Amino acid sequence: MAQPLTITKMKKMKQDRNPITVLTAYDYPSSKLAEEAGIDVILVGDSLGNAVLGYDTTIPVTLDDMVYHTRSVRRGALNTFVVADMPFMTYRIGREATLRNAARLLQEGLANAVKMEGGEDIADEVQALVHAGVPVMGHLGLTPQSINQIGGYKIQGKLEQEAEQLLRDAKALEAAGAFAIVLELVTEPIAEAISKELSIPTIGIGAGRGCDGQVLVFHDILQYSSPYREKRFVKTYADIGTTIRSAIGAYVSDVKTGAFPEEKHTFQLEPGTVVLPHLYGSGSNPDNESTKQERKQTT
Repeated sequence: MAQPLTITKMKKMKQDRNPITVLTAYDYPSSKLAEEAGIDVILVGDSLGNAVLGYDTTIPVTLDDMVYHTRSVRRGALNTFVVADMPFMTYRIGREATLRNAARLLQEGLANAVKMEGGEDIADEVQALVHAGVPVMGHLGLTPQSINQIGGYKIQGKLEQEAEQLLRDAKALEAAGAFAIVLELVTEPIAEAISKELSIPTIGIGAGRGCDGQVLVFHDILQYSSPYREKRFVKTYADIGTTIRSAIGAYVSDVKTGAFPEEKHTFQLEPGTVVLPHLYGSGSNPDNESTKQERKQTT
């Protein structure tokens, strides 16, 4: 069995130009399948708010949600490096609170590391976590927790000023001790330039071919949602949603028409077994004949 990755091994993968594969997962069966498929890193993203919990954004996701789902993922992926998102407002609220909240994801959720959105503005908190022994993955570009502030899911790094800020943020995270950085919806040239500037790996999602690894959402690559919304930066590998819907529809039809269960789905008594009629409540009188005779003899 292969040994799980470490942050040191990931840095070596960047140096060797060995792309790092990352996939989100939110529960035991999906993480187990991801590990069996050979994924390098599992990210328990706060995108579970959209993919699993039915929210429109990641903002309603709580720390308790993340701890619960991260612990479920760990049970399915004992030998994979697991990163857990720190959800909205569990950091940026003071170093003490940040440390305490991150500790829960490692101690209760059993994650190997946490992920945080932001750049220069959170560098101090990243540094505090790293000094406390908590590995931190950064997240730049489109930052879903700031969706209300940035006004939608927009491509980042189109303008020179945006590109310069992204590079400053990336260097600040590296200096603070982050072991990797997710670049989301960043223009390909800027993502590639940032990747070349850093000694730590970059993991792209909608950031082109120049990153040191890629991450996609479990439910996106499998079209495991309804309705499924196409995304330009996503490649889907199976249409599980249609398969599941069709299978459930067939089950409903079989039950309604009596096609299920068939005899092969039932269980029978052992040969020679005698079933007392009253066991099944047969007849209107619960007394059987032998009981009636016994009562006559005693009167």
